[in-house]
Amino acid sequence: MTQLEGKIVLITGASSGIGEAMAYEAAAKNATVLLCARREDKLKEVKDKCESISNKPAYVYTLDVSDPDDIDNVMDRIKAEVGAIDVLINNAGFGHSETFLSYDLKKAESMFRVNVLGLMYLSQIAAIQMADRRSGHIINVGSIAGKVATPKSSVYSASKFAVIGFSNALRLELKPLNIKVTTINPGPVDTAFFDEFDPSGDYLNRIRSFVLTSQEVAEKTIKVIGTNKREVNLPFSLGVASKFYSLFPALGDYLILTSFDKK
Repeated sequence: MTQLEGKIVLITGASSGIGEAMAYEAAAKNATVLLCARREDKLKEVKDKCESISNKPAYVYTLDVSDPDDIDNVMDRIKAEVGAIDVLINNAGFGHSETFLSYDLKKAESMFRVNVLGLMYLSQIAAIQMADRRSGHIINVGSIAGKVATPKSSVYSASKFAVIGFSNALRLELKPLNIKVTTINPGPVDTAFFDEFDPSGDYLNRIRSFVLTSQEVAEKTIKVIGTNKREVNLPFSLGVASKFYSLFPALGDYLILTSFDKK
């Protein structure tokens, strides 16, 4: 399935940022792109551009991934109107940067409903469809923050640790069914995500040398479709840093506190 011609690719969080860039990359590979997010007006703009790239129909489905009933309804509609999904890219997610002692745990519940539980619901429905054909690929967008936590990101990091752990187990369960599971773990990406995660912009400016573009993440993601790649860590330097951290955690803690603390 390294060739996407005629394949159905569903992307959540497709109205902007990484998801939008992924949609254009998939369209350029002649995939049939299904665009899911809450903002229908923006999705329609992305749809129009996808169709101009691929010269084939793209589809818009407004979706709140925090709502299981909405997920069920949308996935039923997709199967009836377009067909079974070949590739699911769980990209929808958000985060907050705040000390845990003052964190509103209602926001934590919302974050886990989107970043983790919604991803699980979608993965289960898609995997059931893929199991019938013994073919498919699920790509879950995690984060380097799910490998190396930093101060003031405790809840967000916890959600991404959960995504990575879930993906690792799911990969083993689905392997006998010829369904591939890959985790994409970007470091900081210069998107609207940071409007909420880092409103002042100070943290983003301090780590500017590590910041990725949406296009870089999208290209790497679409490139792994159909391969047996377990995970992709971006940028390379932070992927190396995450391995270093697992080997030397005490030193890693010191370096994080001196270099990555969101003061």
